[in-house]
Amino acid sequence: MAWFAATARNFNLPAFEAGGAVRARGPVVAVGIGCASVLGTSLWRSVSASPKRPFACLAISADARIKEAVATNKAPAALGPYSQAIKANNLVFVSGVLGLVPETGKFASENVEEQTEQLLKNMGEILKASGASYASVVKTTIMLADLTDFKKVNEIYAKYFPSPPPARSTYQVAALPLDAKIEIECIATL
Repeated sequence: MAWFAATARNFNLPAFEAGGAVRARGPVVAVGIGCASVLGTSLWRSVSASPKRPFACLAISADARIKEAVATNKAPAALGPYSQAIKANNLVFVSGVLGLVPETGKFASENVEEQTEQLLKNMGEILKASGASYASVVKTTIMLADLTDFKKVNEIYAKYFPSPPPARSTYQVAALPLDAKIEIECIATL
């Protein structure tokens, strides 16, 4: 109870006398107070943070109402039982994107440069449909059929992502869907 009294003073909570019934449920009261102190701390941080460095809190939730599928016909449809992107907890998770032309469902070309260009246009449309943009992308993963294409891809990739560019991983993989030369997935903030 001393901990609660100190916490109540710190967060300007009204004092109360804990009766026998409340004492019997001590752990429940402690959990409730713990939530209040966490809430108070979070509120204090968000109010006191400078505008240049906003306070961010990413909570994880399994609540299905928080998960929303993103779909646009301006990018190729998913090739299987998955979404083009999912919005959850102020983030957008974009599935692996290929360099397919949305109207035809065929690759823009057989070379990695044109597939990369088309792929990034497709990704831009998915980001736009979700309310995000290239500037809000924080992480990308590039999968290449041939790692010797790394430099060619970098030249095109750099045109789309403003400074500072997102964190990134690049891998050569054994194969990609539809024998693509490249696939990119990303995570963006909302």
